[in-house]
Amino acid sequence: MQTTNNKFVKSGEISDEELLSLTTAIKNRYDIDFTNYEARSLKRGFARLIIKQKMGSILGLWQKILNDKEFFLGCIDDLTVNLTELFRNPEIWIRMKEDVLQRFEKNIRIRMWHAGCSSGEEVYTMAMVLRDMNLLHKSRSLATDLSSTILAQAIEGKYSKVLLSKYTQAFQKYLPNGKISDCFEQEGRHMHVKNELKKHVEFRQHNLVQDGMDKQFDIIFCRNVMIYFDNNLKMKVLKLFHNSLAKGGVFVIGYYDMLPPEAKELFDIYDSKTRIYIKK
Repeated sequence: MQTTNNKFVKSGEISDEELLSLTTAIKNRYDIDFTNYEARSLKRGFARLIIKQKMGSILGLWQKILNDKEFFLGCIDDLTVNLTELFRNPEIWIRMKEDVLQRFEKNIRIRMWHAGCSSGEEVYTMAMVLRDMNLLHKSRSLATDLSSTILAQAIEGKYSKVLLSKYTQAFQKYLPNGKISDCFEQEGRHMHVKNELKKHVEFRQHNLVQDGMDKQFDIIFCRNVMIYFDNNLKMKVLKLFHNSLAKGGVFVIGYYDMLPPEAKELFDIYDSKTRIYIKK
């Protein structure tokens, strides 16, 4: 991949001063705060954006951000890598079925928040688990993401048919005799999540760094989102999750997420293998 100046842009070529200048400009221009994101991850994101937009240098990106107010809002996906899939890490969903969800079976409502839901695969995976346990009718889910573009994909629930075989392998680890095709409507080269698995979900644009939360939840998922945050920002977000969980609420993080030592004041380990925690 090359830029218009015939040079490769690498994250290591972006200095800390340039990064601070960029994040400050973005905060002032768009009121989106990236100043406490993990520096190396953010530099890689800006490098991807410079290459994709053929800007040649960090200066070209900085000038574009200052001069074109609409530009950056369509580029958030290039800063945060949205990697997700149906039944990713099947052992988590098995634990949900065999243990965690049973804690809430007698609730009138089971309330969930998928924070950083990306293109929605995790949300619909949970819906399949809930349906399998006959709990979907009493469940309500909030799915949020910073990116309006990726959120629109999640709302649509439309995925390439090419991925069906990959998803099926993970699905069958969770439910060996189940048929993933029962969860989708086939249309040409794509598959659409059935409305039955969508109607309990509210999708909303939300910035974990800046926005509060006006709801309480029994389960919060935030998987492989905090890898982009430094420890100070992690603690800010973790306090938001702690305050948003009901008594005895469950918090699920990603395999690559590392919690700061101070998080022990907020959560107890429920299952270290699947990275599931309980609110203190």
